[in-house]
Amino acid sequence: MASKSFYAVIAGAGTGTGRAAAVRFAKSYPVVLLARTPASFDETVVQINSSGGSAIGIVADITDPSSLQSAFESIEEKLPGSKLAAAIYNVNTKFGPKPFLEVTLEELDANLDSAPRGLFAFAQKTLPLLLDSVPDSPRPPTLIITGATASARGSARFAHFAAGKFALRAIAQSLAREFHPRGVHVAHAIIDGGIDTPWGKAYVANGGVEDGKIKPEQIAEDYWHLHSQHRSGFTHEIDTRPFVEKF
Repeated sequence: MASKSFYAVIAGAGTGTGRAAAVRFAKSYPVVLLARTPASFDETVVQINSSGGSAIGIVADITDPSSLQSAFESIEEKLPGSKLAAAIYNVNTKFGPKPFLEVTLEELDANLDSAPRGLFAFAQKTLPLLLDSVPDSPRPPTLIITGATASARGSARFAHFAAGKFALRAIAQSLAREFHPRGVHVAHAIIDGGIDTPWGKAYVANGGVEDGKIKPEQIAEDYWHLHSQHRSGFTHEIDTRPFVEKF
């Protein structure tokens, strides 16, 4: 049965990792899904609520502090007295490969907005709430950050994307070193491979071999594992990839 005193929030609640994480965490908590458009979370909210869980969708621009503040005010109204147990930053932007000499400053800025800027705002809003949950949360309060191959390796034609993901990882490392000693688990996940999402069906990964893409449900299980770790053994970073992915 889901706890009514703690909740989880997912920023970037689309049809892939965001949805899978919401469904997994809804087994134990009410979940709040944040996205720029209702279309990103409506179906997931219906799915969770119709199956006996509790889910709320809120439109928010994570890179805008005022929009984020309004979203958390709505959470407080809808879940009065509840505390934050887990926060997942899963925000991304369009990052298709592009020759560096053709990349615009606007495209670079879009990646910097969705990665370091968005995480910065989200972390400043959620970390005080997670700290407040440390004394009585059933599991260590957790901030999980979705990274990518580009978090650790800048590939050709991905300079704009890698710039944002490198910065995202740097913030995650700094937050872990500051907040682990205070009881908040900060974890960064390098998702090293294509994800088997509805919108990515046309993309062929690893020659089309079965299970050549990462199942979003597997990522969600990894995130739950991170959240449920005892504080005597926090894992700060994981990297996950299909069994045939080169690395």
